[in-house]
Amino acid sequence: MTYKPFDLTGKVALITGGNGGIGLGFAEAVAAAGANVCIWGTNKEKNAAALEKLKAYGTQVSAFLCNVADEKQAESSFREVLKEFGRVDACFANAGVSGKAGSFLEISAEEWHRVLGVNLTGAFYTFRAAVRHMVERAKNNEPGGRLIGTASLAAISGAARNEQYAASKGGMISMIKALAVEFARYGITANAILPGWIETSMTEGAFGWKKFVDAVMPRIPVRRWGRPDDFGAIAVYLMSDASTYHTGQSFCIDGGYLVF
Repeated sequence: MTYKPFDLTGKVALITGGNGGIGLGFAEAVAAAGANVCIWGTNKEKNAAALEKLKAYGTQVSAFLCNVADEKQAESSFREVLKEFGRVDACFANAGVSGKAGSFLEISAEEWHRVLGVNLTGAFYTFRAAVRHMVERAKNNEPGGRLIGTASLAAISGAARNEQYAASKGGMISMIKALAVEFARYGITANAILPGWIETSMTEGAFGWKKFVDAVMPRIPVRRWGRPDDFGAIAVYLMSDASTYHTGQSFCIDGGYLVF
C-alpha cells in the first residue's frame, strides 16, 4: 500500500520550465503520484512533446507558453491556470537559463540582466502570483501550499566565470528562506532544490567537452551525471502532505559532489 501522505490525487502543480530537463522530471513524477499538472515554457514544440508524455499518467494536464521574465505574461498566465484548474497547490519555480561563459571582467550589463531576469526575477513574479492565491485560500479556511525553487550548487560553491548564474541561484535560496518564514502562518512551505551536474540541454555543451568531463566526473562519488528522473521523489515529497513541517531548507541532489 502506498504511503497515504504521498498521494497527490486532486492536487494541482504549476511547473515553470516544465517542458524538459529537471522540470519535466518534476512534472512526470507528481503526475504519476496523481497530481494535475500545468507546465509553462517558451518553446511551443517542447511544450507539445512534454504534454504528450504527461497525458500518459491520466491526470489533467496543460501547457502554456509563458516567459516568466515578463511580469504581465506571468500574471496573466497564472490567472489562466486558475481558470482551467481552479487552484494551485504547489508552485515549482524551475524556469532558468545558463550564463554565457567568460570572465567576470567581460560580463555585460545585458548578460547580467538576461540571466537574473529569468532565474530570479521570473521566480519572483511566479511565486508572488502563487502566494497571493495561497494566502487568499488560507484566509478562506483552506491553509496550505507548496513553493519549490530550483536553485543550483553554483549558489553555494565558487562558480568562476558564471557569477551572473551563481548570483541568480543564490538569490533563489535567500528568497525561499524568506518566504518560508513569512508565510508559514498560512500553512505554506517553501524549499529549494540544488541540482549538481545533471544531463539536460543546458549542460550538453559542458558534457561534450572532454577536459571538463575528465576533471568533474572523478569528483562525483556515484560516478555518473544526474538525470531528470533523479528529481521525481523530492518533487513528490515536497508537494505532498508528508512535508507539512519541512520548510526553509535547501536539498542538494548531486550524487555526493558537494561533500567530496
